[in-house]
Amino acid sequence: MSKSQRRDTPPASAEGAASRAWATRCVSAVMNDRRSLDAALAELPADMSGADRALVSALAYGVLRDYRRLEALLAPKLSRKPQPLLRALLLVGLLQLEAMRIPPHAAVHATVSAAAMLKLGKARGMVNAILRGHQRDAAAADSSELAVGVRYGYPDWVVRMIEADWGSLWPAVLAAGNRPAPMHLRANARQCSRHTAMQRLAEAGIASQAVRVCDSALTLDSAISARDLPGFASGEISIQDAGAQLAAGLVAAQAGDHVLDACAAPGNKSAHLLERADIDLLALDIDATRLETLNETLQRVGTTARVQVADAGDIEHWWDGRAFDRILLDAPCSGTGVIRRHPDIKWLRRPDDIAAAAKRQNALLDGLWRTLAPGGRLVYATCSILRAEGVDVIDAFLARTDDAREQVIDAHWGFAERYGRRIAPGMHGFDGFYYAVIERDAA
Repeated sequence: MSKSQRRDTPPASAEGAASRAWATRCVSAVMNDRRSLDAALAELPADMSGADRALVSALAYGVLRDYRRLEALLAPKLSRKPQPLLRALLLVGLLQLEAMRIPPHAAVHATVSAAAMLKLGKARGMVNAILRGHQRDAAAADSSELAVGVRYGYPDWVVRMIEADWGSLWPAVLAAGNRPAPMHLRANARQCSRHTAMQRLAEAGIASQAVRVCDSALTLDSAISARDLPGFASGEISIQDAGAQLAAGLVAAQAGDHVLDACAAPGNKSAHLLERADIDLLALDIDATRLETLNETLQRVGTTARVQVADAGDIEHWWDGRAFDRILLDAPCSGTGVIRRHPDIKWLRRPDDIAAAAKRQNALLDGLWRTLAPGGRLVYATCSILRAEGVDVIDAFLARTDDAREQVIDAHWGFAERYGRRIAPGMHGFDGFYYAVIERDAA
């Protein structure tokens, strides 16, 4: 990223060493301990100010988005391989000089001071010399001369898969994954119209725009904390990517339908299904902790469902034999469609994970199909932009399932695949998704 594209950053903590230290710990947790960035950020001190939290988040997200290019800048400056935590600190320092609106002297001073907080006091001189040397040289690597994976900030294997899957669009797909995502809201149809929600936001001085291809969604001109959103606490609005909001419309559940949300946590899609119609919903998830969030979400928006901890694919342990009219299978996947929100995905995934995910997706389809009523509908969704987790899975399922038929999605969003539709990250402002609608032959 050029200096002319520096990111806006909260100025209140520009000289705070503690923020740099915490950002370094977060980066190291992802790159060295293979933990998610969300989990690392959850460990920030409870009494940390909002400005400091925002700065830690901006630093950690920035390093993980631009990790390979920052590494390319750092490598020539090292005479020996630094320990992992020190490397993370140096990358945090370089990010500030390369891509953030922080005065260089403040960035260097705070990063050097953070070394002592991280018990890297002996390396303070090295940190100071490297950062000041970079500041003095002031010449970032020419991006045109960098390898593709370095230039775009992705592992090489991800670049190869996206290039193969997206043809001439692959550079735009990679670039979109490195841009911060907009904030989308969902209007609760049980409580207010989208127009009313937008009016209430406007009265609070919050500008928003309707999303043309999704009737429940609106986009904020600027992101804002949930606690500051009028109507959030009472359930009138929820935070959910507009692309994810398409799922409920595809399920098209009607009043009285028996519906399954098979991998339901953290609960936004379950809530949306219940907001649209009076249905009998069973929400399953294998993660008990994430189901607590689902219960909180349903309570906030004023809806109820039966919620159960279970592996959706192990139907003998949870299914009571009553067939479902509608099933939403938001299948576990690589998450490559939401990298712009979770840049740690680039570094936590491995090539073998894609085949393993596809195997799991196929198993879930086979198991859940047994629970679908004749004439019923199953919506398959993933937040992946890889064909191996989308159209290839549905292609194989239809080939081996005699009573399954694709229902073509007639829509003005995404790209039509052989089966289903997929959305590139940033298209319509959405995250990357794949959707397919499969119906069972009537008896």
